Amino acid sequence: MREYIGIDIGGTKCGVVRGDEKGIVLERQSFPTTDRDQTLNRIFEAVNKLWTEQVKAIGISCGGPLDSKKGLILGPPNLPGWDRVPITELLQERFLVPTYLENDADACAVAEWRFGAGHGCENMIFLTFGTGLGAGLILNGKLYKGTCGMAGEVGHVRLFDQGHIGYGKKGSYEGYCSGGGIAQYGLGSARELAGLAGEKDEQALKVWQETGECLGRLLAILVDMLNPERIVIGSIYVRAGQYMRDTVEDVLKKEALAKSREVCKVVPAGLGESLGDMASLCVAMNLFEE
Repeated sequence: MREYIGIDIGGTKCGVVRGDEKGIVLERQSFPTTDRDQTLNRIFEAVNKLWTEQVKAIGISCGGPLDSKKGLILGPPNLPGWDRVPITELLQERFLVPTYLENDADACAVAEWRFGAGHGCENMIFLTFGTGLGAGLILNGKLYKGTCGMAGEVGHVRLFDQGHIGYGKKGSYEGYCSGGGIAQYGLGSARELAGLAGEKDEQALKVWQETGECLGRLLAILVDMLNPERIVIGSIYVRAGQYMRDTVEDVLKKEALAKSREVCKVVPAGLGESLGDMASLCVAMNLFEE
């Protein structure tokens, strides 16, 4: 049976896993993300420790911007100093197998499509809804990346003329539908606000209602434009969706075309805490199989 190595590079931690073609994680290592050179060395060491002769490819999931065709990490805001890092070339030279790079939203979309809440769909949208906000698009049974790999950057779309800052833009969707955006209310992190909402705190519940309204508007645009059969939402929606769901559905009902809305289900990500691992493995699987 074929095996793959998956590498999930995040702003605070990295995970390196070995898994098989059925999506079963066989072995895993993780460590904090520090400076570029030290983190790269830790990645190389982890791959070496997990390596077997059955490994056919390596997949890397990383926040953008990046150039997946050239295998370059292009200075993501949560990875200072990672400017034009030729990550796929560095790994291919060491391990002599095909190595692929995708942004995290696209990688997560493929993982949820193959093994999670989007399984069986021809048209599916995945929203990261974590520290930032981005979308991965599965259209007509294939990952759609756009002309230069920048498709799905919904967090950059402006919602208000002014307001919270996300993706470098005041009033953007990322300024309201992300962990970084929610923190700008000044009441704590998304995790803390979920805890307060569970205790019926009125201010926290109000923030979640406003977040749900903004998210509902975004989903209505996506439903009208792309006519998906499923929208899968990760991270914060998995943990705190109960405080937003009714508001999201109300806004969708008001804003989206009825026929398109009726064929689309909005669901939390199905892979839970294993999503990052599965996303990186699916980068290797999906592109190697192609």
